[in-house]
Amino acid sequence: MTAHPAPGILNTIEGQRLSGVDAEHWRKWGPYLSERQWATVREDYSADGNAWSYFPHEHARSRAYRWGEDGLAGFSDVAQQWCLALGLWNERDPFIKERLFGLTNAEGNHGEDVKELYFYLDGVPSHSYMRMLYKYPHAEFPYADLVEENSRRGLEDAEYEILDTGVFNDNRYFDVTVEYAKNTPDDVLMRVTVVNRSTEAARLHVMPHLWTRNTWVWTGAPQRPLLSIMDDGKVKATNYNWADYIATAWGDVTPEWIFCNNETNKPKLEGIEASGPFKDGINDYVVSGDEQAIRRDSGSKVTARFVLDIQGNGRSVIYLRFAPETADPHLDVKAVFAKRRAEADAFYAELQHNIIDEDARNVQRQAIAGLLWSKQLYYFEVNRWIDGDPNRPAPPQERKSGRNTQWRHLVNFDIVSMPDKWEYPWYASWDLAFQAVAYAMIDPGFAKQQLLLLVKDRFMHPNGQLPAYEWNFEDANPPVHAWACWHVYQQEKALTGHGDREFLERVFHKLLLNFSWWVNRKDAEGRNLFQGGFLGLDNIGIFDRSAVLPPGSHLDQADGTAWMAAYALDLMRIALELAKENPVYVDIGVKFFEHFLHIAGAINAGEERHDGLWDEQDEFFYDVLHRGDGTCEPMRLRSIVGLIPLFAVQVLESKEYEGLPGVRDRLKEFVRQRPDLARLVSRWTEPGQGNRFLLALLRGQRTKSLLARMLDEKEFLSPFGIRSLSKIHAEAPFEMRQEDGSMLSARYQPAESDSRLYGGNSNWRGPLWMPINYMLIESLHEFYLYYSDNFSVEYPTGSGYLASLEEVASGLSERLTRMFLKDENGHRPSMMAYPQLQNDPDCADLVLFHEYFHGENGRGLGASHQTGWSALVALLLQPR
Repeated sequence: MTAHPAPGILNTIEGQRLSGVDAEHWRKWGPYLSERQWATVREDYSADGNAWSYFPHEHARSRAYRWGEDGLAGFSDVAQQWCLALGLWNERDPFIKERLFGLTNAEGNHGEDVKELYFYLDGVPSHSYMRMLYKYPHAEFPYADLVEENSRRGLEDAEYEILDTGVFNDNRYFDVTVEYAKNTPDDVLMRVTVVNRSTEAARLHVMPHLWTRNTWVWTGAPQRPLLSIMDDGKVKATNYNWADYIATAWGDVTPEWIFCNNETNKPKLEGIEASGPFKDGINDYVVSGDEQAIRRDSGSKVTARFVLDIQGNGRSVIYLRFAPETADPHLDVKAVFAKRRAEADAFYAELQHNIIDEDARNVQRQAIAGLLWSKQLYYFEVNRWIDGDPNRPAPPQERKSGRNTQWRHLVNFDIVSMPDKWEYPWYASWDLAFQAVAYAMIDPGFAKQQLLLLVKDRFMHPNGQLPAYEWNFEDANPPVHAWACWHVYQQEKALTGHGDREFLERVFHKLLLNFSWWVNRKDAEGRNLFQGGFLGLDNIGIFDRSAVLPPGSHLDQADGTAWMAAYALDLMRIALELAKENPVYVDIGVKFFEHFLHIAGAINAGEERHDGLWDEQDEFFYDVLHRGDGTCEPMRLRSIVGLIPLFAVQVLESKEYEGLPGVRDRLKEFVRQRPDLARLVSRWTEPGQGNRFLLALLRGQRTKSLLARMLDEKEFLSPFGIRSLSKIHAEAPFEMRQEDGSMLSARYQPAESDSRLYGGNSNWRGPLWMPINYMLIESLHEFYLYYSDNFSVEYPTGSGYLASLEEVASGLSERLTRMFLKDENGHRPSMMAYPQLQNDPDCADLVLFHEYFHGENGRGLGASHQTGWSALVALLLQPR
């Protein structure tokens, strides 16, 4: 039921570009640089595994990276053979601004936190046009102030943001807009437009950087890429496996070319003698005037320095072109930018032809831009990382028994969609699923490629597990991969008129292995009640659900069990689709139908056997703690854990399977043999609206009971969506006494959590989370397919107004999108923390897409650029 893309986009120039023979060639260049390569697990070679302290921000300008590159507004080829990014200096900062700054996990009072103002404004899937905005103060960037003040603040305090420091007061800053346009797939143009927002004149050094990723230090390769000045003032780029390229830069003033090498400054960082120039050479020359730190003729890193004196409210524009040596030198660059931007406008005009509201169009376009800018080359070979490079010092021995040692098979060298490229510059399996669903509305080819990545042999564990995220690949994210694959399949089918059955079949076979991993590893007693552990919901409980419990104890999880029920239904649906052309899949489809019923029987068994997860007293699903002495206790913490059973719903059209040999008879025979299971779930044998059949964990009355909780404004229903924790726990925290006599508790908190159970800024204790809300909306649409208007609930609970489930779904969509849209005062609830921007007419259309949102007022919280799963708002804005 996901909102479908507009087929008209296929007829645009960008749409044809994506489906043409040169489609992959057009994707060769893109925004593939991370915004933070420092302090990542990949670059951590410490003994204790503390990546934040091993490779701090202060080292980033001086130390060459092993596994990737980062940069401000970065652009590169798919292998980062050549990288483009921006350097800025206001003549007050202690060093050049080459990458984004933020607080480490220990420094931030709510964990890691980027402390910059930047916005992704536009882009198209081929990256033939991209645009972003960075705001840079005239005054010295407040690095020390941000660290010191945040260190003084506690969990209960608001974060100290860069706008709070005062450096942007009176508009004393530059708006730096960076655009990329491709003349051809290999001919890349960069335009930097600087606007002085102050009425006072100010000077700015604008330095587009060009460099090559350092591969020679780690591999010992004798050949090295080289950048060298030519007689005509241009720079030639030579790489042993590339054609020669030419870099040209021009603007309002003549630039100065400055060279250094992308190599670690060993004298500075390690006290070892070595000859430069080093990676930080350009910085040392520009900031300190150290002529010995640079070269004038060649190196592996170069910048074109423009020193711009910009009048108050004035602007200046500079250009850089990086193109094959054979490219036409007389190109009308301005015309190329105009043409590519017009193509982007035409692409979005088709996508948004049914969206009337201009502000909604703006929000959707920026959400998609955030997705596109968050692609990244992710390079990581775990085996090499653990053992070290042959010609380099060996890593500490602790590495061999530390993080990710069970994932030595994992080899990644791919363009991957990131949750964001500063706070989460690594993929996470369930984030990636949601991102793929959002991508499918504009680029189903890339969406499918992303979903297939995680099931490749070099990603997927031999035991069938999908990698969770680089801090711990062994962790378990919710199994939403099949759900995402089905939705992407359906979206492409709606867009092109046919579904990619080969994609569906390829991913299906791998997901069979993954489903088996869940069954074999996460069902402690073989009763179809699943544990799961973390499941992405950090801080949702009173203790770490991944932690080892006392001997003989385990936690049956309502969400883990519901996710598995939904997984079984998704695989059943895919199998029946494949069975239309290959009857062999009928057997597998029926098998997953049976598995779903077994899980349904287990989770609902509390009614008779008192060992399920449904609580008759509260009419809600709870986790159940089983102790070693044989006793068990429901964890009566009313949270989204108990709402996730709503996700296990699927409506089958009779015409979808009536023609499949034996399907109906085999399903009916199983139900006849196991009526105890069949009667616990919806009556799939009774046709509903349009001769449809319903499979769901919840019968009608239990559905109404659960929805009564969910739609109660005193519990889960917020003005902006569904809270993660019932508001009843604000006044009545859930408490539980441990065996040692200590007390654990959890209470509703609409914003940041007072618990650092998982560390960092994550908090599920009350805020709104886009992916869970999105799946709830999708589930309600699915229920409505069966019930139509014959099933109604009070919305909100206690209001007396009876609404169909379609109305409820639409109402929740409206609440969620309302966070991002301007209200009657012209303000966006999600941008409440940025009043200076909201009140500035030139900034009022800028939108950030946060990790999660305040449970009462919709204010954006957590990672400020998580246009990964929060980009799902783009789908909610798309008419169905």
